[in-house]
Amino acid sequence: MKILVIEDEVKVGAFIKRGLEEHHHQVFVHTSAITGQQAALENDHDLIILDIMMAGINGITLCKNLRTLDVSTPILMLTALNTTQDVVDGLNAGADDYLGKPFHFSELVARINALSRRQVPYYKDEPILALSDLQLNTQTKMASREGKEIVLTAKEYALLELFLKNTGKVLSRALIAESVWGLEFDTGTNTIDVYVNYLRNKVEKGFSGDKLIHTVVGMGYVMKEKK
Repeated sequence: MKILVIEDEVKVGAFIKRGLEEHHHQVFVHTSAITGQQAALENDHDLIILDIMMAGINGITLCKNLRTLDVSTPILMLTALNTTQDVVDGLNAGADDYLGKPFHFSELVARINALSRRQVPYYKDEPILALSDLQLNTQTKMASREGKEIVLTAKEYALLELFLKNTGKVLSRALIAESVWGLEFDTGTNTIDVYVNYLRNKVEKGFSGDKLIHTVVGMGYVMKEKK
């Protein structure tokens, strides 16, 4: 995940960055609300970790600003203020979760994982999902490429829909397992890889267009046009 941390305590920000990078996340730390807000507006992130007690603009105000500016990225409030009213204020400002200081790092990781599962897939409202010459009609449940119908099983359809609603985003095997099967990912099975290969054969084999489903080694899969 790409995680933006807005925390004015340098040591705390460095601690979070180091710990999350050990869990293979990409972390960007800003020590002021102003630069943090600018980063949130100018770049795509999968999660924002936001401290409330900051000089100048506090976290509550910054959270409201981001939501007003249509930043829909999940926000995890991280602060020493952890009374019931503080929690209510943070959530009412648009935060998705709240973790009080001090905290066990394992709980922070667990909450990040929970928010990751909650935010994906990023559903779009259009009945026709498309990438290149591949189309999926979410109303008729029919797929086609180069004008030719592609017959899909229920799981293949759900997998293709997930990919097309998240084009350009790397989806982990764990996320795919939960989104398509509603199950926790079992590292001892290759079910995800098998179904991805089934889908690849159906949407790529026999067609003249580029490959659309790409493996990201050690991370998962992404559907995108080849550039």
